[in-house]
Amino acid sequence: MNKIWIKRGLLILLGLAAIVVLIWAFRPQPVAVQVAQVTRGSFQQLIEEDGKTRVRERYVVSAPVAGKLQRIALKVGDEVKPGMLLGVIEPAAPALLDARTERELSARVGAAEASQARADAGVARAQSSLEKSRADLMRSRALAVRAFISPAQLEQAELAAQLATRDLEVARHAARAAGFDTAAARAAVLRLHSDGGKTADRQWMLRAPVAGRVLRVMQENEGVVAIGTPLVEIGAPGDLEVVVDVLTTDAVQIVPGDAVRIQRWGGGESLQGRVRRVEPSAFTKVSALGVEEQRVNVIIDLTSPPQQWQALGDGYRVETGIIIFNTPDTLKVPVSALFRKDGQWQVFVISAGRARLRKVEISRQNGSEAMVSSGLQRGEQVVVYPGDGLTDDSRVTVR
Repeated sequence: MNKIWIKRGLLILLGLAAIVVLIWAFRPQPVAVQVAQVTRGSFQQLIEEDGKTRVRERYVVSAPVAGKLQRIALKVGDEVKPGMLLGVIEPAAPALLDARTERELSARVGAAEASQARADAGVARAQSSLEKSRADLMRSRALAVRAFISPAQLEQAELAAQLATRDLEVARHAARAAGFDTAAARAAVLRLHSDGGKTADRQWMLRAPVAGRVLRVMQENEGVVAIGTPLVEIGAPGDLEVVVDVLTTDAVQIVPGDAVRIQRWGGGESLQGRVRRVEPSAFTKVSALGVEEQRVNVIIDLTSPPQQWQALGDGYRVETGIIIFNTPDTLKVPVSALFRKDGQWQVFVISAGRARLRKVEISRQNGSEAMVSSGLQRGEQVVVYPGDGLTDDSRVTVR
């Protein structure tokens, strides 16, 4: 009898052991996950787009009269100075010199004089702006010595004075170019009246309106040109700006004065810039995927020392990051930990070896981080790249 009970007890124990083994074998295994910590620190939101450099002020020298152009000896990159000879045209006598021709030449003189008056007004306006910027800078320096303003405000005043100085230089260049145009238009009228239009035996000297370098030679070979034909383009390669076309939905967040980081331009370190203007008119551009997009140009001034970017030239490609938001201290979480569920941002927080689903509020985000308004605490661990197999209260193991 005892042997029978012993055998039954052994069988029961074996059955229980088998059940325990099966339960252990088929129990849910912990999900291996990657985690990251919720941290505090600086946060920047950027709009990143490709752009290209361009000479800030370009001057196109055109043929003031119709005639035969002698071959232009200048090459792209050659340095020119104000008044330097660019080319020679042997004017052709017009087929008919009547009152209409005279009125057209007189109208060109009037237009050139109006352009010169506008350029002179621009110089006066730029001069006034520079004087105001210098006065503001002096006041800012005095206040900074007494710690009444922050270093950032002083830096802003110094930058405004630098930009005002550059604007005055640009305005003076424009005024000189307008003066050359006016002189050329008046000379055409004087020559018409002096010899009745018989100018075929004379030569017309084309001279540089400003100092700079030759950017393009549109008409190099000898040949007959019509009045107004573009011949040579001149600019200063050392006076560059950056043009970036961004989506209009991003452009509404950009304001003049925003800082810009310029990377991967070919140099060893990033360059600094500042938004000067967001153009008011957009244009349609077809993307690489064939989608029509509305875009707008953003003009950026280079604020890094010229010695750092002197290797850049006209039309060079750069990658820009326009900083539209910047804060030195905020709570942030990796973007890879966020996902949408029920119309809200949510994350998995690791607690006691389990993944806990939690709703969070995100105010801003960039390509790698998101700024947390509520729902998380500093030092908490969150799951990054959560898979479909991860659910609320799942047991997890950190890889």
